[in-house]
Amino acid sequence: MQLRIAALVLISCLLPKLAHAQASGWRPTGSSATQSNRYNSNISGNNRTADARNASAPTGSPVTPQTSAPVTATGQRITRAPVTKGSGQLPNDHGQVWREYDISSYTLRLQSTSNPEQLIIDWILRETGYEAWHSTPVGLLSADSRILRVYHTPQMQAVVAEIVDRFVNRAAENHGFGLRIITIKNPNWRARALPLMKSLPVQSAGVQGWMLAKEDAALLMSELKRRTDYREHNPPHQMVQNGQSLVVSSMRPRPYTKGIIRTQQTWPGYQPELGQLDEGFSLEFSPLLAMDTRTVDAVIKLRLAQVEKMLSVKLEVPNNIAHNQRAECQVPQMTMIQLHERFRWPTDQVLLLSLGVVATPGPKKPNMLTDALQISTGAPRADALLFVESKGPVAPSLPGGGPPISSATRVDQTFHGRY
Repeated sequence: MQLRIAALVLISCLLPKLAHAQASGWRPTGSSATQSNRYNSNISGNNRTADARNASAPTGSPVTPQTSAPVTATGQRITRAPVTKGSGQLPNDHGQVWREYDISSYTLRLQSTSNPEQLIIDWILRETGYEAWHSTPVGLLSADSRILRVYHTPQMQAVVAEIVDRFVNRAAENHGFGLRIITIKNPNWRARALPLMKSLPVQSAGVQGWMLAKEDAALLMSELKRRTDYREHNPPHQMVQNGQSLVVSSMRPRPYTKGIIRTQQTWPGYQPELGQLDEGFSLEFSPLLAMDTRTVDAVIKLRLAQVEKMLSVKLEVPNNIAHNQRAECQVPQMTMIQLHERFRWPTDQVLLLSLGVVATPGPKKPNMLTDALQISTGAPRADALLFVESKGPVAPSLPGGGPPISSATRVDQTFHGRY
């Protein structure tokens, strides 16, 4: 009781002194608010100093942010590449020049194709190589629906101009090519056809190429159609015009169970994880005629995939009720073939490519005997053949005059001669 009375007397004596100190503006020296204000003012001053230093730095000098660098999990500081504003001009140490090519005569014809200028860029990159635009000398390649802009050496400009001229050439704008994709189970068709064909060099392993006269190609096709193992996998009159790209695909999805996902809240404690494979073939064909239309360059991309069989795997999925519970998943055993190559041949000849005996690009024909007896015959195999034939002009020319062979118009031509 005496201690409580003494405490109350002490508090009553200190309260007037504290009230007088607050009225006179006194604050504790260790106040967190004062330290925070002082810290924020220092940061603002540092930022203003850094901004002034960067603003006064000459053009081309490194712009280094005055902030603390982050550190990695091991305590090492993260460094970044110095960035400069540069000189503001394109370097021309190797004599680079700026050219603009009018490609509207080509792009306006392809109203149904999105970004037709990309076809021109793709052919330029195939001809020159991707490294030529991402290394020394400094180069630039950009296009929209009307203008192709190029910054490079005069030698590279000559290559680009030749490619662009082949796209805008009026003599080749309606030129078409026919494609036929067929399979023959037995490759013995070569025995009678080999004297009619001239070998063509092919870089892809397992692929053979030949050239045939159009009359001989028609004779060979009639012979193949009489075989019982003959099968065609695309419309017989599939056409693609010069400078365009065609994709023929028979890809079809095939679902399967690739694993399980554990779920402790629901019975039986897991659910199947479903996957999907694309089975079939996909062919992309991109032809480009020469200026005189006597030869053609074509890029052929082919992807063929077939599921040979599904291998079953038993997984143990025990739970509190069924300790020996198992689930089944599938592992696909597949066969895949890929071809990506460029070919050149005369337009009065037919190109014939053989991929060898590979997985058939489509589902096999039904067999009543094996289907009724449920005999496992394995994945089908066949010799896949591709015929490419130049059909010449396939549509009337657009109205209007002009020379039969035209070249791309060079915008802002400030040099002598063509290049």
